[in-house]
Amino acid sequence: MKMEDIAKLAGVSKAAVSLALSGKPGIGQETRERILQIAKESGYLPKTKSPVSDNGIKSLSFLVFTNSGIVLEEYYQQPFFRELIHYIEDRCRTKGYSLRFSTVDMEFFDRDIRTVAEDRQSEGVILLGTNLNQSVIMDIAGRLGTHLVVLDTCFESLPIHFVGINNFMGAYQAGSHICELGHKEIGYIASNVRIQNFDERKDGFIAALQAYELDIAADRCFSVAPTMLSSQEELKAQLKPLLQEGSRMPTAIFCECDYIAISAVKTLSELGVRIPEEVSIVGFDNISESRIISPELTTVHVEKKRMAQLAVDLLVESIELGEEAKAKIRVDTRFVRRVSSSSPAFGEPHR
Repeated sequence: MKMEDIAKLAGVSKAAVSLALSGKPGIGQETRERILQIAKESGYLPKTKSPVSDNGIKSLSFLVFTNSGIVLEEYYQQPFFRELIHYIEDRCRTKGYSLRFSTVDMEFFDRDIRTVAEDRQSEGVILLGTNLNQSVIMDIAGRLGTHLVVLDTCFESLPIHFVGINNFMGAYQAGSHICELGHKEIGYIASNVRIQNFDERKDGFIAALQAYELDIAADRCFSVAPTMLSSQEELKAQLKPLLQEGSRMPTAIFCECDYIAISAVKTLSELGVRIPEEVSIVGFDNISESRIISPELTTVHVEKKRMAQLAVDLLVESIELGEEAKAKIRVDTRFVRRVSSSSPAFGEPHR
């Protein structure tokens, strides 16, 4: 039985079979499971690799837990994670390592994490922690029993390497920008799926407003899905009462991530609200799409390249130098002003 035979039986390309057998992203979980099942039933035995291959290249694993409302099954197509993966692969090559990919479906947590734990083909793991809470991360660390760095979140009480974003600082920068422009009627669009990053951003934004003796009125706090780049009917339903009653819309809105901000721009535009003339929009992450949307999005830049480098370096130091002291690193953000924010146009209430 060859890879070509498995591809024919599964009705996929040979490349898809290769991705499934190597654990790399690029195919859906259902297709991956079908290929692996066919390979198992056919008695196919791929050539196994040791942590150090024949050409001297060692490997690290990038471990992702999907289907959580934030990290999707096709996570490698989500702009933020796509950029992170690119920089992680670059840093691995620089350090003389290849990068393998492992995915765990949250619906099948015990089954999939057991498979990952039994796989001894890499020397250490970079765990994407975006969507994981403290207890889950501790559970994963105990089951893996290997060198580990958690990326894109941070829990101070755990004896584990973490590399995360200074979310508080970034949101504080966004809030300060809005206040310095002269806005006083300020709105907030939160994710309806809560993770630590978003909670820290909310704290930072509120702290900035408090420094200017401002706050957010309850009727100007909204909540939407965090992974849609299109307009959202759910957001329209929350905004329409303000428009229909002739109430003043917020003159500026902070969104917990760029996905939400881009969705807000599109939703407001469909409602006839001009940006930034009537409502300024500020996002967080500075994904590539933030420069494509019209108007270009004012946002908080996350140093994804630096985060990736630090994660790989910490893991390699742990493996090669036996460094046992754990580190908690938060990478500072940089504010990027573009076209979607401006000073408020005082006068007529928003429609």
